Amino acid sequence: MQQKMAEMPACGLFAPDHEAFRAMFAARKEVFIDLLKWDLPVLAGQFEVDQFDDPGAEYLILLDRNGAHRASARLLQTDRPHLLGGQYAHLCDGPVPSGPTVREITRFCLDRHQTAGDRRSARNQLVCALVEHALRSGITDYTGVAEISWLMQVLRFGWHCVPLGRAIRHGDTMLAALHIRIDGQSIEGLKDKGVYEPLSLKLVGSMEGPE
Repeated sequence: MQQKMAEMPACGLFAPDHEAFRAMFAARKEVFIDLLKWDLPVLAGQFEVDQFDDPGAEYLILLDRNGAHRASARLLQTDRPHLLGGQYAHLCDGPVPSGPTVREITRFCLDRHQTAGDRRSARNQLVCALVEHALRSGITDYTGVAEISWLMQVLRFGWHCVPLGRAIRHGDTMLAALHIRIDGQSIEGLKDKGVYEPLSLKLVGSMEGPE
C-alpha cells in the first residue's frame, strides 16, 4: 500500500503544473460534461472547474503509480456556501445539516479510462479514504446530492447513510439529498458489505500538508 498526503493549492487558482489537479479537473470534464452532459463551466477547454473550487475546498485524489487519475472527490465546508445549502436545500425535509465538522461530498468522480473492475476498486478505495479521512480529521458527517441510481448504491455501502428527503425531478434526473454519519463503526460497516478496500493507489489530499 502506498499512501501520501500532499499539500494542494487552491483549486480556483490551481497551479498549471500541478499534475494531480490537472488530472482530476480533466477527468471531471470527461465524466460530468462529456459523458453526463451537465451544464458546467470549462477552463481552457479541458478542465471542469466551478465557483466552489476555491481556497476553502478540500480534495481527495487517487492516482495510479504513473500519476494518472483514477478517482477523486471534493469536500465543501458546510458553514460556508455549498451546493446543498445554497442550490438544493429544497431536497431536505428539515434543516440542511451543517457545521464545522460536516462536509459536503461533491464531484465524486471515477475515471472513465478504467475497466469495470478497476472502477469498482477505485470507488471502494475512495469511499474508504473518505471514512478514514473523516476519522483522522474530526469530520463527523458527510452530506451530498445524488442522482437516484447513485443514491441507491451509496445507501448499500454499509456506512450509516439516510436520505434527507424524497427524490425530486430536476429535468430528466431524479435528485435526492443524503446524510452520512461517520463514527467508530463506519469501517466495520464497509467491511460487512464488502466495500472496504485498503489503498493500493496513491492518495493525494489537501487537509494536513505533507506527511
